[in-house]
Amino acid sequence: MATAIRPIGHEERLTLVDHLEELRTRLIVSAIALGLVFGVCLWQNHALLHFINSPLNKQTQQQVERYEGPLGQTWLAQKTVREVARETESITRALSAPASGLSSATRATLAGAIPRLHADVAKIPKTAPGNDPVTLGVGEPLTTTLTVALYFALVFSLPIILFELYGFVLPAFSPQERRMVMPLLFAVPLLFAAGVAFGYFVVLPAAVHFLQNFNASQFNVLVQANQYYKFVATILLSMGLAFQAPVAIIGAVRGGIVTPGQLRRHRRYALLACAAFAAFLPGDAFTLVLETVPLYVLYEASILIASVVARRDAARDAAQAMATGAGRPPRDGDDPPPSSGATGDAGPQAPTPSGDSGGQGLATDTNDVSRTTVHEMIDHIDPELSN
Repeated sequence: MATAIRPIGHEERLTLVDHLEELRTRLIVSAIALGLVFGVCLWQNHALLHFINSPLNKQTQQQVERYEGPLGQTWLAQKTVREVARETESITRALSAPASGLSSATRATLAGAIPRLHADVAKIPKTAPGNDPVTLGVGEPLTTTLTVALYFALVFSLPIILFELYGFVLPAFSPQERRMVMPLLFAVPLLFAAGVAFGYFVVLPAAVHFLQNFNASQFNVLVQANQYYKFVATILLSMGLAFQAPVAIIGAVRGGIVTPGQLRRHRRYALLACAAFAAFLPGDAFTLVLETVPLYVLYEASILIASVVARRDAARDAAQAMATGAGRPPRDGDDPPPSSGATGDAGPQAPTPSGDSGGQGLATDTNDVSRTTVHEMIDHIDPELSN
């Protein structure tokens, strides 16, 4: 179980059986975490369903207030009943007054009917109700509830599952590669959460508004629960993946595939790609702008971060080269650089006999092989081989 808590070190050596045992342990831990979170989500399924139904409920509430659809007609009837009850109460109060000329028994009967009338009117909703998704099959309420609970369980248990996945994969990376990968891995869940939040609060309401009002007067619109939850999951997942663009861009820069300069020169194509992606999502022109702007802002932020990362990586590589001597400046006691015989500017140097002071120069060149090329070595040792 300890291997499920900490990653295996890069220097540790495991057999195939040990790797399979580690994989089995991490899968068990992930399954247990998913099962526990699923139980909590199933326990709080009413809150989860209310959370997902909220965009649809708010949109259909506006339609009900305009007396559209079956719920709109019901709301119109309720308002009419409330107005009739208010007028009936006014008439009853007037008739139960002593000046009405009715007998005391009749006035007492009318006065006693007013509280009952108040109680009946209080049962009528004071605000227009929204339309919740409908279910058609006998077992659909159960299966839909289980599906929604599983969706949220995957989202909430994702950090634990990713930790187990990273812990199994990271030992394959060297320490230098791990330093490059770890910041990107930490950014993935944060950007995914930001994309899901943007999809829920911005994209989903706009999409529901557009689709529910499209030619709505020609249809009796009833939203099926199963289809609606698939639609919500598609939008949230799409926005969560779209917000991974900075990770992909920075990873491409660190891998040497593109440079920040190339990203800057292709801004127009990036803007076109963001607009094309937003156009595939449902919505009107205003929604298209709302979806395009954050994606392009992420692209610009990726260029800025990639520029900083590229400069830092270049500085670190230069420092490492200086530390290993590959790029150190000449020091006292070093042999002068080889003659330009290899380039044709001057003739090759004559070989230095062994045993004199030139032998030390030859030994020095042999020790400094790491900073000379093979051609330079041949020119310095035996000029005839370079002809």
